[in-house]
Amino acid sequence: MFDPTKIEVFTQPDPEDKTKRKTIFEPLSSRGFPRWLVFALAAIGLVYILNPTFGLIELIPDNLPIIGNLDEGAAFMLIMYGVIELLNGKR
Repeated sequence: MFDPTKIEVFTQPDPEDKTKRKTIFEPLSSRGFPRWLVFALAAIGLVYILNPTFGLIELIPDNLPIIGNLDEGAAFMLIMYGVIELLNGKR
């Protein structure tokens, strides 16, 4: 009998239950974005990360506390979605 107050640790997840398994690690093309746009944004993110600090492009200065690194975080997310699209896009 299923008890919702207990967590069962060693049970396999139900493969038919896809409503709870929605994650951010899906290709963006499955959400309606064109593949070329995802790859272009990943390339822009890669150029932004490879650019040294205070080089040609710096959206938010890094010397601002906490928010100074948000632009690098967004660039890494763009790169991550590009890699996910490359690996899982046509499945």
